[in-house]
Amino acid sequence: MRILPKRPLLQAAALLALLAAPALAQEKVLRIGMTAADIPRTLGQPDQGFEGNRFTGIPMFDALVNWDLSSADRASVIIPGLATEWRVDPVEPTRWRFTLRQGVRFHDGSPFNAAAVVWNVQKVLDQAAPHYDASQVGVTVSRMPTLRSARAVSDYEVELVTSEPDSFLPINLTNLFIVSPAHWQAKLAAVPASVTDPRQRATQAWTAFAAEPSGTGPFRGTRLVPRERFEMVANRDYWDPARRPRIDRVVLLPIPEANTRTAALLGNQVDWIEAPAPDAVQQIRSRGFTLYQNEQPHVWPWQFSFAEGSPWLDRRVRHAANLCVNREELRTLLSGLMVPAHGTVEEGHPWWGNPSFRIRYDLAEAQRLMREAGFSPQRRLTVKVLTSASGSGQMQPLPMNEFLQEALRACYFDVQLEVGEWNAVFTNWREGARHANARGANATNVTFATMDPFFAMVRFVATAAQPPVSNNWGFFSNPEFDQIIATARTTFEPTARDAALARLHARIVEEAPFLWVAHDVGPRAISARVKGVVQPRSWFIDIATMSMD
Repeated sequence: MRILPKRPLLQAAALLALLAAPALAQEKVLRIGMTAADIPRTLGQPDQGFEGNRFTGIPMFDALVNWDLSSADRASVIIPGLATEWRVDPVEPTRWRFTLRQGVRFHDGSPFNAAAVVWNVQKVLDQAAPHYDASQVGVTVSRMPTLRSARAVSDYEVELVTSEPDSFLPINLTNLFIVSPAHWQAKLAAVPASVTDPRQRATQAWTAFAAEPSGTGPFRGTRLVPRERFEMVANRDYWDPARRPRIDRVVLLPIPEANTRTAALLGNQVDWIEAPAPDAVQQIRSRGFTLYQNEQPHVWPWQFSFAEGSPWLDRRVRHAANLCVNREELRTLLSGLMVPAHGTVEEGHPWWGNPSFRIRYDLAEAQRLMREAGFSPQRRLTVKVLTSASGSGQMQPLPMNEFLQEALRACYFDVQLEVGEWNAVFTNWREGARHANARGANATNVTFATMDPFFAMVRFVATAAQPPVSNNWGFFSNPEFDQIIATARTTFEPTARDAALARLHARIVEEAPFLWVAHDVGPRAISARVKGVVQPRSWFIDIATMSMD
């Protein structure tokens, strides 16, 4: 794959001119306008949040365990990917055996086997491995923090070892995309002999690999222009016949500004946009585009800091903020493209847990709590929130945060907004509130998926998940929570595990380390030419099963 020199972000007019370039008549080309400001990394472990997994992860690569994205009516569950089955050792529950799929080949033609799995675990866990890549660690290890090693038992069986019993491991492994060791070795061999430092050679090999990635997925990468476009073509030899693509080429275009994305769609310069401008919804529909939406396991919050001196240390203040927001009014502002959040999950979910604190709009109670905490119209509380102007799952971050800024004014808050580039804000999510890159913020606005226990809850409240390990950005710590998490992790029977997770969710809502605002509905406006679109109840979507007229 050819990689072109990196250039500054295009202005809107120039970008639209680029998008207007005609597709080859004989090809069925799907052009997607992403919310990201740059192309998610293509070397196997994407950045740009889960938009990266959605657009350069799942299409080009497989994990041992994949998500079932085939239904719009039921919650996505994990299904066999490159592993056909797995089991935990009943005597030593830190050991797992995964049976691997046979007959699978990487895009470069090399075979997939147990040795490839071990190599891919080493790339992010074994600092002594020649192919270890520190740049891939943050977006991988923070999502599967207990995995420690891998060992090939046979050509098609691998043993994975965790630091402690962890029933979440199979779900966490959906984030470890498997890439071709042979292809990377070829890139390493092509590094000039004049580069003698092993780490520099490995870094250059990964850079070359990103320009021509090789996975096992239904699409393979062919052309990358950083910050402008990325192209993938169909892998006609994909191992799963049900997901062999009928679209010839996919073009990904970073268009972080909502109005520019919407203009590109209405001008027929793209076929699909994420998060359209809310005030253009009626126009989009009237022009014949389909607006797909479905309540997502994905929440839009502020996450509070519990570092020394934080204004959020008083639970009355945290409760007041949650009671001061009229979420129905915000839904109207967003043309209905959200669902009000009453916690990380909603009532009826197995993890709901019936918390005693009820999140709602109650201005009088919010003001009472603030007065009890020592604040009033004459003694206001200043808080600073780190957010982004766009990004994966961020919905419409600036209008939404400005709405919160104004709403919280009535409860004696003075909200300062610190706006950063999405990937920098996302990176600080692992660095923590005490890091200089938090820019003095005592709350951060990073949205997150809630499809599994670790992603939904554990990584935000476990003491062991404090930065730089995972996403406990605010350094929350509570021994009671840690004990509930230990119970859930070591419970392998699903119903009993759900009961522990329900206790955890109830306590999280009661302690309120977040200001919960909305659940995303994943709005994407798509041309009527695109057929077979399934908007799953997942933060991901499967391009491979779609077709085009």
